[in-house]
Amino acid sequence: MEDANYYCALPRVMLTTSVHEDQLLPIANVGRIMKQVVPPNSKISKKAKETMQECASEFIGFVTGEAADRCRKEKRKTINGDDICHAFEALGLDHYAEAMKRYVERYRECENHMMSLKVNTNAQLDSPRAELSLFASGLHEDDQTCPNVATTTEFF
Repeated sequence: MEDANYYCALPRVMLTTSVHEDQLLPIANVGRIMKQVVPPNSKISKKAKETMQECASEFIGFVTGEAADRCRKEKRKTINGDDICHAFEALGLDHYAEAMKRYVERYRECENHMMSLKVNTNAQLDSPRAELSLFASGLHEDDQTCPNVATTTEFF
């Protein structure tokens, strides 16, 4: 960076380069995501990863700043999925808002389903190991209900 001081998307916040670098997404994660969408033998330059890292981090800061404004106005301290959806809409990113709404709805359905499994089997559990095995078996039975939930059987 040519200038050590610059402004981010959040209002009235002055950042230095060292603080900014702490707020960037991990470069390894950015590179892994980028590799998923390019042909298998493709190479991605360090500069391309760094550029994508900065853009994605700035985008997240921009959207999160809008969501934080909504929370401040409503005197809340925690940003939730609905705040992010509202931020997308307020910023004119309606296509992201619709996708996020679907994701949040599906996530909540899966969370409720997992809680009901836990409540229904809680009386039968004798140990943490039993809880984990029941959890894993419940996931296998309901893979169509919550396809985005990973199983834990490979860890045991």
